[in-house]
Amino acid sequence: MSFSISGKTAIITGAANGVGLAIGRHFVAKGANVMFADMDEKRLQNELDGPLDDGPVRYFAGDLRKRLTIANLLSATISAFDRVDILVNCSRQVVVSDPLNPLSDGVSKLLDQNLMTPLRVSQAVAKRMIKQAEDDGQSEGCIGSIVNLSSIAAQRSNPNLMALSVSTAALDQMTRSFAVAMAPSRIRVNSVAFGSVMSASLKHALKEDTSLRENITRHTPLGRIASASEVAESVQFLASDASGFMTGQIVTIDGGRTLLDPVAALAH
Repeated sequence: MSFSISGKTAIITGAANGVGLAIGRHFVAKGANVMFADMDEKRLQNELDGPLDDGPVRYFAGDLRKRLTIANLLSATISAFDRVDILVNCSRQVVVSDPLNPLSDGVSKLLDQNLMTPLRVSQAVAKRMIKQAEDDGQSEGCIGSIVNLSSIAAQRSNPNLMALSVSTAALDQMTRSFAVAMAPSRIRVNSVAFGSVMSASLKHALKEDTSLRENITRHTPLGRIASASEVAESVQFLASDASGFMTGQIVTIDGGRTLLDPVAALAH
């Protein structure tokens, strides 16, 4: 089986910064056509250099919590590249909140962003993948791959991150359920759950809290923080034919942190 994604077309949501941006750039470097999607149009413009009316890179700005925006994203991708073969749902939020505050809407807000948005985007893209296969007369093999980005918070109970834990746990179950639902259509659905990754936001947090790095590495058996490229390579594996018999799986990229005692591994 091949790890190649060259010539494939991918939609990457949450692609203006952090892990989503790293995955998008990695996919372009590996020969894929990539639609970078995010709410932050200015950030997309700043991060994506060069003319974008030709070549393997396009961007789309909009709020994917809205159904019309999802339809417009898919239309823009088809207009640019004629098809879509891979979807990577990277768009997510993290909210710190008081679990005893009855006025907090953190859980409902993150369920909308971290669960319902990737589900709706996946449904729209899956329908397009099925239509493509029918138009191409493709009757064998995988016709598309969907990869969700989750978090090890789904397996850990930090009171301040209850909304993140609940929403990513729900996302993991959506991954499994949607994988079973899409298997007859030959669409694979998997997820990458990661711990601390050296993104721009974490770099900022490390500057604000000098003890944070030591706290993270002390509770990570491999003793370091992952690079965004390591997550991107795992996503490439799940998007490629090399994982052709994998679906409904949650691949954990955390340096072994979830293997430790839950209380000791709460630093996130």
